Amino acid sequence: MTAPLEAPHDLVGIGIGPFNLSLAALAQGLQQHEFAGGLATAFYDQRRDFSWHPGLLIDGATLQVPFLADLVTLADPASPWTFLNYLKHKERLFPFYFAERFHIQRAEYDAYCRWVAGQLPGLHFGHQVDAVRWNPERALFEVDFTQLDADGEAEALGRTYTRNLALGIGSAPYVPDPLRPLAEAPTVPVVHSAEYLDNRQRILGADHVTVIGSGQSGAEVFLDLLRARPAGRERLTWLARTPSFAPMEYSKLGLEHFTPDYTRYFHDLPEAVRDKLLPAQWQLHKGIDADTIAAIHDELYRRTLDGGWPDVVLTPGVSVRTAGRVATTKVELHLEHAQQGTRSRLTTDAVVLATGYRERPIGRILAGLDPYMRKDSSGRPRIDDRFRMKLDPTVTGTVFVQNGERHTHGVGAPDLGLAAWRSATILNTLTGKDPYPQPTRTAFTSFGLERREAARPRVPGELLPLVEHP
Repeated sequence: MTAPLEAPHDLVGIGIGPFNLSLAALAQGLQQHEFAGGLATAFYDQRRDFSWHPGLLIDGATLQVPFLADLVTLADPASPWTFLNYLKHKERLFPFYFAERFHIQRAEYDAYCRWVAGQLPGLHFGHQVDAVRWNPERALFEVDFTQLDADGEAEALGRTYTRNLALGIGSAPYVPDPLRPLAEAPTVPVVHSAEYLDNRQRILGADHVTVIGSGQSGAEVFLDLLRARPAGRERLTWLARTPSFAPMEYSKLGLEHFTPDYTRYFHDLPEAVRDKLLPAQWQLHKGIDADTIAAIHDELYRRTLDGGWPDVVLTPGVSVRTAGRVATTKVELHLEHAQQGTRSRLTTDAVVLATGYRERPIGRILAGLDPYMRKDSSGRPRIDDRFRMKLDPTVTGTVFVQNGERHTHGVGAPDLGLAAWRSATILNTLTGKDPYPQPTRTAFTSFGLERREAARPRVPGELLPLVEHP
């Protein structure tokens, strides 16, 4: 092990995705907010450089949030790390102005994040965090890491100390159990959409392709394949468990579910209510952008102009019960339709799994903190309204959680639009001051009934509310 650092960090971030990159950028900006020394920070990620969903940077695919939902703007529009300042540095501000685009392409967002990551100090790529422990003698967290070489092999071991942590390890591609053995076999292409572009040519070469998943990724992959296949010989099937290929909720009031107001409301709900509510809100974040749905329909319609129908099958309400390999070149999917109660089989030459992501398990990295962690009835970490993991009072440091708190903070946890606000909340909490003032109200919707004081004396003749909260 290397010798301990003489001075501990104020904050160490584990993972450098958009959320911890936002935190790093705003932490760097503290020097402009009367924090002359700023915070001593370091961020670690095992990847060689910044990369945001590289397998899904399909040409023309756009973000589902406006460009103002960059790393910093909604907390600090004057920051040097805004998307608009990135365009200015790239001498692209006027072209963007005339393009009149509110939603930028994913590839452009990735390039913007790379630009920020390339200029911020204290970002350590090629460093895999192995373990975190609480050192009660020093009242600090110990963070053990492995420095990796260009091939991803261990090069050196290290340890650093910090007063606080920010966990931002993100989510991992989810492969359903029936398809996991096939996805791990090299013979037939069964790939998650996260690896789509790396396997695109191989998939396009397959005679028949099946896309599984009804969200935005599944729609974008299906549209890309459809556009690349000859008319009349598309040979594409698109399956989904959802009852329909449904549009994402994108009404202006519907979008208020992605505000700090709703996040606070959701956090105050009982655990059982939150767990019941989350699955019912799937259309807020798992639906398909209306423009993508329209583009798919337009492309299908165009292929009917000469008569006939395109060789495609789009079937919602279907789940994959089991799957197996036929010889070495095909896959057989055993399907069940929920509403009909019927079963069928489908033989295909390639499968793209647009089956979403799951939060990465924190057990390996935070195993050393497990005795100190406070958990809910389902064994998940309890996280307070300021994104702090609830730990034993003997731990004087803080573990902040980024995009691992959907069970406590709701559908906005993975949303890019709340990145800057959450980072600002963390830094305000960390400094004990208010370098990034937060708005008191962010939504026109009042998501719950106003609480009343239980002991408020009743005025004679006054009408009582229909529901009286304790």
